[in-house]
Amino acid sequence: MPHQLIQIKDQEISMLREEMEILMSERQMLLRITGAAAAFVAELDTKTLPANTYEAAEFLAEYLNELTEESLRDALEAVKAHAIGEGANAATA
Repeated sequence: MPHQLIQIKDQEISMLREEMEILMSERQMLLRITGAAAAFVAELDTKTLPANTYEAAEFLAEYLNELTEESLRDALEAVKAHAIGEGANAATA
């Protein structure tokens, strides 16, 4: 019986490890999306936006402003790292 218990615990640990890897991957994707959204909002010229676009940008900006400083910094760094990687790939092509 103890051997079966050890096998079950090992399986649970393996499943938890896989779930953590999935969650970390999803977090990275969400950071990139958030960073891209923040960069997009920062570059918008609110004077030239159509009303419905302005409302959508304002809505997005409100959510971005709710982020902690650390989360926003992580998001912007994720986008910067991604953009740098793409720039390096384009330069070598």
